[in-house]
Amino acid sequence: MNKKKPEDFYELYNKITNELSKVVKGQKEVIKFVVIALLTDGHILLEGFPGLGKTLIANALSRIISANFKRIQFTPDLMPSDIVGSEILDENRKFKFIKGPIFSNIILADEINRTPPKTQSALLEAMQEKSVSVAGNTYLLEEPFFVLATQNPIEQEGTYPLPEAQLDRFMFNIWLDYPSFEEEMNIVSQTTSDIFNEVNNIISREEIIYFQDLILRVRVNENLLRYVVGLVTRTRPSLSQSPSITKEYISWGAGPRASQFLILGAKANAIFSGKYSPDIEDIKAIAVSVLRHRIVINYKAEASGLKSEDIINELINSM
Repeated sequence: MNKKKPEDFYELYNKITNELSKVVKGQKEVIKFVVIALLTDGHILLEGFPGLGKTLIANALSRIISANFKRIQFTPDLMPSDIVGSEILDENRKFKFIKGPIFSNIILADEINRTPPKTQSALLEAMQEKSVSVAGNTYLLEEPFFVLATQNPIEQEGTYPLPEAQLDRFMFNIWLDYPSFEEEMNIVSQTTSDIFNEVNNIISREEIIYFQDLILRVRVNENLLRYVVGLVTRTRPSLSQSPSITKEYISWGAGPRASQFLILGAKANAIFSGKYSPDIEDIKAIAVSVLRHRIVINYKAEASGLKSEDIINELINSM
């Protein structure tokens, strides 16, 4: 494959965005984060009320990429074996492993918080090690492996909050808000007529792997690394040097995986902007989406009406 330049990444980003925008209206920022996660070998959790296009984004993305796609509908009675697969006795009375839907390139984990933690945990090894262990055997997953999970707010009936270990596997936690008046007009007009916008296949599995490898080779200066690690450590209330807002309102801070994802996301954000190397502005552009699900606020913060996003922004402004 020919050597790529930042301009090629920017062109690819525009192509994917334009294709997704044919069917997904008014979610440009969400689309950007989905593309960044895909091309940095991360995973993404989309959160919002039903009917805001979470599943539509995943379905449209699967049609843009020449890769295997599986949708897993998470329900209260779903079992881990329904995700990873199980062993059965074949006609020769020998155990044979039947692969589950996790053995695909793009996984839509739809309404992931509607199944108990035992079943949610079936994704843990796959999302981190890109492998599945069943009955003492380990099976490698084909690259690229990208999980796009959706969940409804945990205040709704019949949902189970994701454990912190599961949340930490996701590069981004993106909140989908209600569309604007004009955007909703566009959505209703498009979905209630006989005009259908089809998305085109524009990127292959091999190209995704190539871009993922190329982003790893983007250089980052030491000052930016210090800024990122400094920001993440400031979310940890147990450290003596943490600011007062952290000690007062945060029960648990972000781990090293947050620093890793901040750097990777900033690299992609910089390249999509036509830059050769990320800077602090690229970190700020993605910081809330990387950190919001990695810090646990306490009851005092909730009583004061503070959200994790408010604390993260305050920490960024005080850097």
